[in-house]
Amino acid sequence: MRNIAPKDAAELDAVERREWLDSLDYVLQSGGPVKVQRLLRDLAQHATDSGVKIPFTANTPYINSIPPEDEALMPGSRDMERRIKSLVRWNAAAMVVRANKADEGIGGHISTFASAATLYEVAFNHFFRGHDSPDSDTIYFQGHASPGIYARAYLEGRFDERHLDNFRRELKEGGGLSSYPHPWLMPEFWEFPTVSMGLGPIQAIYSARFMRYLEDRGLKPKSNSKVWAFLGDGETDEPESLGAITLASREKLDNLIFVINCNLQRLDGPVRGNGQIIQELEAAFRGAGWNVIKVIWGRDWDALLAKDRDGLLVKRMGEVVDGQYQKYAVSPGSYVREHFWGVDPRLLDMVKHLTDDQLKTLTLGGHDPVKVYNAYKSATEHQGAPTVILARTIKGYGLGEAGEGKNITHQQKKMNEEELRAFRTRFAIPVSDAEIAKTPFYRPAPDSEEYKYLQERRQALGGPVPSRRVKVESIKPVDDEIFSEFYTGTDGRKASTTMVFVRMLSKMLRDKEIGKLVVPIVPDEARTFGMEALFRQVGIYAHSGQVYEPVDMDTLLYYKEASDGQILEEGINEAGSLSSFIAAGTAYATHGVNTIPFFIFYSMFGFQRVGDLIWAAADSRTRGFLLGGTAGRTTLAGEGLQHQDGNSHVLALPVPNCLSYDPAFAFELAVIIKDGIKRMYLDGESVFYYITVMNEQYAMPAMPEGAADGILKGMYKFKATGLPKAKARAQLFGSGAILPEVLKAQEVLESQYGVGADVWSVTSYTELYRDGHAADRWNMLHPAEPAKVPYVTQALKDAPGVLVAASDYLKVLPDAIDRWLPRPLVALGTDGFGRSENRAALRDFFEVDHRYVVVATLSALARDKKIDAKVAQDAIAALGINPEKSNPAIS
Repeated sequence: MRNIAPKDAAELDAVERREWLDSLDYVLQSGGPVKVQRLLRDLAQHATDSGVKIPFTANTPYINSIPPEDEALMPGSRDMERRIKSLVRWNAAAMVVRANKADEGIGGHISTFASAATLYEVAFNHFFRGHDSPDSDTIYFQGHASPGIYARAYLEGRFDERHLDNFRRELKEGGGLSSYPHPWLMPEFWEFPTVSMGLGPIQAIYSARFMRYLEDRGLKPKSNSKVWAFLGDGETDEPESLGAITLASREKLDNLIFVINCNLQRLDGPVRGNGQIIQELEAAFRGAGWNVIKVIWGRDWDALLAKDRDGLLVKRMGEVVDGQYQKYAVSPGSYVREHFWGVDPRLLDMVKHLTDDQLKTLTLGGHDPVKVYNAYKSATEHQGAPTVILARTIKGYGLGEAGEGKNITHQQKKMNEEELRAFRTRFAIPVSDAEIAKTPFYRPAPDSEEYKYLQERRQALGGPVPSRRVKVESIKPVDDEIFSEFYTGTDGRKASTTMVFVRMLSKMLRDKEIGKLVVPIVPDEARTFGMEALFRQVGIYAHSGQVYEPVDMDTLLYYKEASDGQILEEGINEAGSLSSFIAAGTAYATHGVNTIPFFIFYSMFGFQRVGDLIWAAADSRTRGFLLGGTAGRTTLAGEGLQHQDGNSHVLALPVPNCLSYDPAFAFELAVIIKDGIKRMYLDGESVFYYITVMNEQYAMPAMPEGAADGILKGMYKFKATGLPKAKARAQLFGSGAILPEVLKAQEVLESQYGVGADVWSVTSYTELYRDGHAADRWNMLHPAEPAKVPYVTQALKDAPGVLVAASDYLKVLPDAIDRWLPRPLVALGTDGFGRSENRAALRDFFEVDHRYVVVATLSALARDKKIDAKVAQDAIAALGINPEKSNPAIS
């Protein structure tokens, strides 16, 4: 101890603290960080052993993670990059302002990119690798920053002024630019849709894991490619943003980098007004095992922090909440001096040499290219864990009075001439006062230093970004032997369509042409779907392999994990499974590999649970098969309301490039899957399939001759009546698991009531609906030409009798095709909430079993005066139906 006579306990504490810190500094200088870490760990353990309860914290101080002395020299020309960044800022703002000068004001966002410009520009100039690089990167851009991405593409010569003038005006002649990243609308530019917040982060995690999957299975050469995800701090409130971060650390995805733009504002106000979002996120990510890099303060703060020997400034930085930091961002330097520095005379003394204006302009880390560069460099070099960069910025940075740092800035779309002039001057844009009112775009000439620098940097990094390229060869036609056994039926043996699918999948996995391309995806229900045999056949993917002995090792179908395993077993996680489906279904464009995903799940937990991700799949031009297992409202006995699916086909209908089928038989499933592989992987169509499969077992018949075309179009006649000359006739439509009930109804109608009934298998009301409206549209627009006839109208043009449809889904499905039928349709379906019961009771409750098909047919015939009404009335009693029972749709 030094020879000091302490005056009081506080002074003694200060002396002891200083001596401990000096000792730690000595260890750091002599032994380095690793020795310090070991020492601190030993001290913590010793304190714990001595009964000291050490408070847990996952946080580091509210300062930059990378100290100035560890920073690398930033390459390139900072002056040139600053000029380019200023031009990108100007054109991004000009694009939105010009778009909103029209009376209707079509919107657009300025402030997100204004805050993130440095984050993006440093990456564009030094890190983002394009498709010409063997280490090409996958990038999920923050959706609201799209004007900045367009503005840079304009400077690079990828767009012209017409494109920028047509921002958010995609229907203009010659085309325009979509509001946000939308690959469906701009298939050569955007790769992933991200503006539905939270979906970009979760997709990025599973994309990084799928990149490893392809490498581990030898489908893609090992590379140093990275997956980047840019998101806002407010976006992390979405459960999907943080919901899968433990997967990334568990799988050691050091190919994954999150960049979170911490401008401390949501859409309407502060993210954590009473707290600190950066510290909150640091704790969440560090706790999950991520490498966390904080970029909070710019270089202007380095000298001040260097003088902070007693930690007063660091302490002050850590105690100010986000709402107050936001206040500092919009206040004059005098306010900052008084309220931030003025809480302690020693802090005031630290900045006495700075004017109020200098205090006001102290740069934040996310706006400092050197700090951002070093964060990116550290992230790309880090091994063994994913990295998140928490970059502090100001929302609307550079907009000044037009909205910098204000709560209204997210909605800022317009700037008056004075604001534009100030913006122009601040960033030295070569636009004259006379031109300001027109808000002109500005692009340097092709022979300018700026233009050459842009081109050189992108060429060195592998070409333009973002860019979507499809460079993949079509697969060879699939061997029909895979499907042929399913055309012949099961000779009376019972099977479910789920069992059929698993058998079909097993054969595809063994096929020498497509076997290695098939990607089975399942959310912890493989045994439910009877897929456990595949564990041994192809294994469950685990990057680290299987480092334990499975509890069921002595069984034939033990749980086998392998680094080259083929099944993606995602746990109880439909959102993650769907993200893997998107990664696999877009690999033809992202990685040049035609992987064929088959994602099977409880159908109730598909479109209903992850519908937003399914829209993202559609926008991404995903290809593959979604299998809704244990489908239908009445086939899943005993499970009850939340498991029984009567709505997934209705929810699939609005997705334009999703082809939805509800097959009843093995041959129907085989025809659909075979055709799907051809359309997606031979013909290159950007569609994907939703197919429902059931767990109810019944005999599978052989395929009727000539049925394939009707199966794909949506319906075909499965079984003609044995009474073609009967006076009373009917056409019965059945789908999926309810088709056997319709066949029973046909037998009862013919044997007990003399009604001749034909049975049609309706495999897709969705396809019939789309075909009907396509014909109507063509006819409307071509009134002088012969009218086109919808397929369903052609199929039923000579079909006599009443029309009755029954399915395990909502009545709106068969109702959707009613307008193209020769007579009104009677629809039976499963509207309402499910119940825990057996199948017979459920079908009685929902009024879709064979008895209700019979009654519906007889009632329709009675109303058409084809039979006496008493026949229908007596049938109701004879079949044990209570006509006064409650309506299942509302009970």
